[in-house]
Amino acid sequence: MTCILSQNELHSIRLKYKEENKKVVFTNGCFDLIHAGHLDYLIKAKALGDILIVALNTDDSIRRIKGEKRPILTQEERAFLISNLKPVDYVTFFDEDTPENIINYLIPDILVKGADWPIDKIIGRDVVVNNGGEVKTIEFVNNQSTSNIINIIVDRYHV
Repeated sequence: MTCILSQNELHSIRLKYKEENKKVVFTNGCFDLIHAGHLDYLIKAKALGDILIVALNTDDSIRRIKGEKRPILTQEERAFLISNLKPVDYVTFFDEDTPENIINYLIPDILVKGADWPIDKIIGRDVVVNNGGEVKTIEFVNNQSTSNIINIIVDRYHV
């Protein structure tokens, strides 16, 4: 069963998994309007290790990054959806514009982002690699994005 936890709660659990030599995979994002591309990405991320942690941008963080009309779903709704997906073990939030602080706090074994990010530009890469971890990217298979879905809805219904 997936848990939605604070960063402090998750830190304690992360230390326990480290003692058990379990590989902790970390990814982050908005995950607004969950779609098949998100699920494919999370399945592939989970396959890289034993435990998958997903850090969600808070609503305030998304508004700063994507504008006042986003997110579509609240952080509570997004956390509920993500936490109930089979590959996800833990969900937490971060309010900053980047996940740098939470990555530095949790120091995952494997840091994952979409292949649209060059590895040398992935935030948190240095701390993960310097602590013996790996940074990986995952190809998107169907070119879906929340922004594309919103545009389709607007175009079809002339909203």
